[in-house]
Amino acid sequence: MNFPAFTFGTALPFGLNTRQHISWQLRGGGQDMLNDLLKEYNAWGIPTGSTGAQMGGWFRKEIKSTEDFKGLKFRVGGFAGTIIAKVGGSPQQIAAGDIYPALEKGTIDAAEWVGPYDDEKLGFVKVAKYHYYPGWWEGTGQGHNIINLGKWNALPKLYQAALTTASLDTFTWVTGKYDVNPPALKRLVAAGAILKPFPQEVLENCYNAASEIYADLSRSNPHFGKMYSSLSAYRNESLAWMQVAELSFDSFMMRMRTRT
Repeated sequence: MNFPAFTFGTALPFGLNTRQHISWQLRGGGQDMLNDLLKEYNAWGIPTGSTGAQMGGWFRKEIKSTEDFKGLKFRVGGFAGTIIAKVGGSPQQIAAGDIYPALEKGTIDAAEWVGPYDDEKLGFVKVAKYHYYPGWWEGTGQGHNIINLGKWNALPKLYQAALTTASLDTFTWVTGKYDVNPPALKRLVAAGAILKPFPQEVLENCYNAASEIYADLSRSNPHFGKMYSSLSAYRNESLAWMQVAELSFDSFMMRMRTRT
């Protein structure tokens, strides 16, 4: 089955951030490879908005090491659950409206959703105080417009261009809206959220588990292998550039933030 390869359309855990992802899709051949996969399901995709990097979720207890994931019942969406399971957790698929009561009753131990802007509305801070970051499973949360391939091909070129333009414009609108997370995060902290980073050991162990899963899937799933090879090479080049330009600028401005 090709289902694991669909994760490249949304977010590969420990993959790319928002800017890297859309760049890989539009300039690195990623979207062409995704559409090769979608053609097998008689579909065509156009990238749309992204949530940006997501948070790591809400936990009823503190996470001090990877051992704390053993048996942890964690509501987590999609492909990330494969990695959570490999480090000993128990991924749970629960709809949005059922997460709060499950956390409140202790049916689950933790849950991730998106980030402060969305999570605040669901009230998780009332039943799970520890709010972790980063959401390493979604360095971006990329959306797509998926269209029946036959219907797409039957459209006049002008209509195809209009849909493509509207979809790409939506990317700017959605990502810009999700960048209003800071006020919501401040309110959550004021409401009692204990904001904590995942320990380095946890991140590294999850990263290593993900790498093992990717190696296995690359051998058994041609679409996954092709896209993972492409994305990995693109990521390495992009990270080198971002370390020089983006990171140095952002780091300086973050340091200066406390002085102004």
